[in-house]
Amino acid sequence: MDVTPENLLTGHPRHGHSHVLGVDSGGSGIRIALTPVRGEGPALTWSSPDPAVMGTRGIDAQTLLDRVLPAAARLLREAGAERCEAVCVGASGMATLGDDLRAVLPDALRDALGARRLALASDAVTAYAGALGQRPGAVVAVGTGLVALGTDLTPEGGWRRADGWGHLLGDCGSGAWIGRAGLEAAMRAYDGREEGASPALLARLEALFGPAPELPGKLYPRADRPALLASFAPEVGRCAGTDPIASRILREAARHIAGAAAAVCPRPGGGDKRTLPVALTGGLLRMGEPLLTPLHRELQLQLPQAHPIAAAGDPLGGASLVAAALATDTLRLPTEAGLLRIIC
Repeated sequence: MDVTPENLLTGHPRHGHSHVLGVDSGGSGIRIALTPVRGEGPALTWSSPDPAVMGTRGIDAQTLLDRVLPAAARLLREAGAERCEAVCVGASGMATLGDDLRAVLPDALRDALGARRLALASDAVTAYAGALGQRPGAVVAVGTGLVALGTDLTPEGGWRRADGWGHLLGDCGSGAWIGRAGLEAAMRAYDGREEGASPALLARLEALFGPAPELPGKLYPRADRPALLASFAPEVGRCAGTDPIASRILREAARHIAGAAAAVCPRPGGGDKRTLPVALTGGLLRMGEPLLTPLHRELQLQLPQAHPIAAAGDPLGGASLVAAALATDTLRLPTEAGLLRIIC
């Protein structure tokens, strides 16, 4: 059976326990969902706006557990359940900053939640599962950061990944990227430069953050710099209708997003003329027409063979889907170090 968002609650867990836990840890916070595998009741959810903390070994496992475990225990009590059959933790940075998570989470989740099966996944994988379920295609998750993932679901094909390298080395086209570009244009206007300067964005900077010269002192010391940068992306969107610099930033972001999709979308071989689905997901899409119009244009230019579709669900739904697939022995997504690791 193919576990998709539509049939997530079918199947039977191996050990007779009926709940699975999905965890979504990203740049804008942490969310969890306790889902009944057999459909005995509604999913129970909890969220925190505070993102995971970075430590010397990457994402700090203990601070993540300090938030997730008490909330999961409350949801289990509310559901009248004693433990979770399976858990999937999807985390931004799992591939490159997940050493501490991989070392600490398995034993901790088994001890606290009784989980017999565990999946540690990049948020790109849970975004993929939430958007497309378990079928071939490509997904671009674009929020504070950006990562693209594609697969043809063949053993030799595995995953194709693009970007997800963080706001200093990549995440091109993301909320943090757009926000940083908008703030740079604002600071150029403050300096009195002409090229690439936007007085409109300078006005929005000062309305949100105060005097422009004070912005570096507010930005650089913060551990959540990507989130702060991304908070300015909606201002770029609001200015795009009348400000050519803001409009250009969004056109460039659209090129980056479509380029990431093109890099990972499986290419049918030989005479195979089928089109594969490409889904976009993430909070940045709420910007609407100022971004979506150039983005749809770029997708047509860079991926004419693809079939853009609406994402069926979000990364939290994808984490729940993976956990349910573990519990029902129906997981077909590729396993790969750093992207999707299964611990039984």
